[in-house]
Amino acid sequence: MGDPWDEAFSERHEEIMQAVYRALHKHGYADLTMKRIADEYGKSTAAVHYYYDTKDELLAAFLDYVLKEFADSIQDIKTTDAEERLELLLDQLLVKPQEGLDLPIALLEMRSQAPYKDAFRDRFQQNDEYIQYTLKAVINHGIDEGVFNDVDAAHVTHSLMTIVDGARTRAVVLNDIEELETARQTASEYVDAMLL
Repeated sequence: MGDPWDEAFSERHEEIMQAVYRALHKHGYADLTMKRIADEYGKSTAAVHYYYDTKDELLAAFLDYVLKEFADSIQDIKTTDAEERLELLLDQLLVKPQEGLDLPIALLEMRSQAPYKDAFRDRFQQNDEYIQYTLKAVINHGIDEGVFNDVDAAHVTHSLMTIVDGARTRAVVLNDIEELETARQTASEYVDAMLL
C-alpha cells in the first residue's frame, strides 16, 4: 500500500474517494464493486488495489474521508457564543445534508453493515462520540456562562442526537428531505424548552 503522507498520494486519495462517492451514488452499497469504483476513477482495478487491498478497506478509508470532512466543517464554526454555536452545529447536522440524499443513503447502507464489520462500526462510533462530545461541550459552556439552564448536558445531547439520527434515517427511507427540515425545527423547539 502507498504512503498516505505522500503528497501525490493525497491527490490520488482525493480522486479515489470521489470515485467511491460516484460509484456509491450510481450503484448503491449492495452493487458496489472494485471494478465499478475503478471505472469511476478512470483507471484499472489494479490501480485501486495498489492503495487498497479490499473493498472493505477502501470503504473504511472512504468513511474516514467523509467523517473527517464533517469534523472539519464543525471546526470551521468559529463563534464562542454558546447559543449561536449550538444553532450552527444543529444546522451542520440537519440543514447541510439537504444538498441531497446521495451521501446519507450511502452512509445508511454502510451503517447497516456496522454490526458485521468492525472497521465500519468503529468509525461510526468514533464519529458519534465526536459529535456528542462537541454538543455536550457547547451545552456545558452555555450553562457555565449562564446562557443555558442548568440541565443534564449528557441527557440533552442524547436527545438531540436521537432527533438527528431519526431524521436522517426517515429522510433516506422515505426519500423525503423535508424530514430534515421538520427535525431542525423540532431540535430548535427542544433547545428552547430545555436550555433557554
